[in-house]
Amino acid sequence: MADRAKGDGRDGRDAASAAPRPRESAPRPDAASAAPRPRESAPRAVAARVLARVWGSDAFASAALDAELRRAQALDPRDAGLATELVYGVLRAQAALEARIAEFAAKGRWTTDPLVRAHVLMGAYSLCFLDRVPAFAAVSEAVDGAQAAGGPRVGAFANAVLRKLAAVVESSGRPPLAGAVVASAPGWLRGALRRSLGRAAAEAFLSAGPVPPPTGLCLAPGEDRDAWLEALRGAAPAGSFEAGRVSPRAIVARGAGDLRRLPGFGVAWIGQEEGAQALALALGALPGERVLDACAGRGNKSWLLSRAVLPGGAVDAADLYPAKLSQLREALSAPPASSEGAGAEGGDALAGGAEGGGALAGGALAGAGGGLARAAAFVRETYAVDWTVGAGDVPEGYDRVLVDAPCSGVGTLRRRPEIALRREADDLPRLADLQVAIARRAATRARDGGRLVFAVCSVLREECEAVAARLAAPAEDDLGVRLEPAPFDAEIARELAGGGDAFRLLPHVHGTDGYFAAMFVVRR
Repeated sequence: MADRAKGDGRDGRDAASAAPRPRESAPRPDAASAAPRPRESAPRAVAARVLARVWGSDAFASAALDAELRRAQALDPRDAGLATELVYGVLRAQAALEARIAEFAAKGRWTTDPLVRAHVLMGAYSLCFLDRVPAFAAVSEAVDGAQAAGGPRVGAFANAVLRKLAAVVESSGRPPLAGAVVASAPGWLRGALRRSLGRAAAEAFLSAGPVPPPTGLCLAPGEDRDAWLEALRGAAPAGSFEAGRVSPRAIVARGAGDLRRLPGFGVAWIGQEEGAQALALALGALPGERVLDACAGRGNKSWLLSRAVLPGGAVDAADLYPAKLSQLREALSAPPASSEGAGAEGGDALAGGAEGGGALAGGALAGAGGGLARAAAFVRETYAVDWTVGAGDVPEGYDRVLVDAPCSGVGTLRRRPEIALRREADDLPRLADLQVAIARRAATRARDGGRLVFAVCSVLREECEAVAARLAAPAEDDLGVRLEPAPFDAEIARELAGGGDAFRLLPHVHGTDGYFAAMFVVRR
C-alpha cells in the first residue's frame, strides 16, 4: 500500500511494522525532555530526540521529526534543515557510522542509551559527510550532547572517539555518502534489490535522493495545474513548487510549511505522493463506473477516484482497520450536490479544519462550471473487512477494484529509512502470501470482465512480479474467479508500462517513491 501509514507497528499486515529485535532502554525522562540542555545544540537536540524515539519506541522518523519541529518553533529554517539532515543521514548510514566508531572503541554502553548513541553517531556523520560543519564544532557539539545525556564519563568517551575519527577523516578525506548508505543496508535487502533491479540499479535505488523527498500535491480532475503553481508560489514564496514528472495531477513542493494553510487544500488538491497518484490513475476509473478501493487506508486514493467516476459513478472503500475508515468517512462523507459537481463546502475533503482550506474563487482557479463549482470528493460506503478471512459485507459487481496491498514498504526508504532496520528476509514470503490472499478475495467483488490493479510500495521481485505471476496462475482455491493479465487502459499507465500489463516506479528514474502495479481482467 503506497500512501497509507503502513507500519504503525500494530499488526503484521502493516508494511513497516517492526520485526523482532533486541529491546533498547527508553531515554530517561530528564534527558529526553522537550527543552535542550544549556550546552546542547538546538538542532542536534531535536534530532537526538527523534533518533531516540525511532530506536527506543519504534517511532517513524518522519512523524517524530514533524512533531519535534512543531514543538521547537524557535528553530530557524537552517537549523530545522540541519536537524532533518542529521536524522535521515544517521538512519541511512547507521551501520557504516557504527563501523567507523568501532575502529576506535568496542561496542558497549554508548549504544544502549538511545540519546547517547544519537549524539555520537550525529558527530560521526558530521565529520564524515557534512563539509559545512567544521570538525572542531562537530566534535564539540556531539560531546556536549553525549555528556548532557549520559554524564561526564560518556562525554569524555565521545570526545576521545570522535577526535580520533576526525584525525582519520582529515588525513584520508571524507568517504562518499552514497557508498555508506549502500553498505548500511542489510545484506538481505541488498541481495533482494540486486535480484530485482540489477546491481547498478540497486545501488542507485538505495542512494537515491533527495532525502527526505519532496511533498506531493494531487490536483482534482479539472484543476489547472499551471494556475495552481502560480497561486501556491504566491501564497508561500519561501517554498518551491514544480510540476510533477509522472502524474499529470502532481505538484511537487519543498519548504512549503503546513500544507493545510495553503489555498485550495482539501478542495482543489490534497497532499499525496506523486507515485501514489499514478497508482490510482492507473486503475483507469471512468465516469459512471462503480469502483472499490479494497485497501483504502485513510482514503487519499479514494479521494482521487471519487472525482474520476463523476458524473454517475460511485466509490466504496474497504480496509482492515476501522479507525482508518472512520477518518476516511469524516473526510469524504459529503455527497455531491448533483452529478455535475458541488460547491466548495461540500468538497472540503481531507482538510482537517485547516485554515486556508478554501479554494481561490474566480479567475484562473475557477472550476469548469465557473466560480467554485467543483465536484465533491465522496465515498459512498465503507467496509471494515479482513480479506484473508472473507469479503464481509462488500457487495459484488464493481467495474474496477484497486488492491494497494500491505507490503514491506521498501519503495519508501527515502521517506522511511527506519524500514531497513525493521524488516527481515523472512518477511517477504509471508507478505507475498498475504498479498495474494487479499487480491484473490477482492477480485471476487468485481463483475465478469471488470478490471483489478494490484499495487505495492515495494520494488522487490518477491512482492512484485512473483505475486503477479501467482495471481495469473490457475487458482488453488474455490473462489470462482481467475485473473488474466491485461494491458492498462489508462494513458499514464500505458506509457509507464510501455503497453504492457505491469510497471515499476523508481526514485532514481522517476523521482517518486518506489512502486509496482499490475493490471488484470477478472473472469468469473
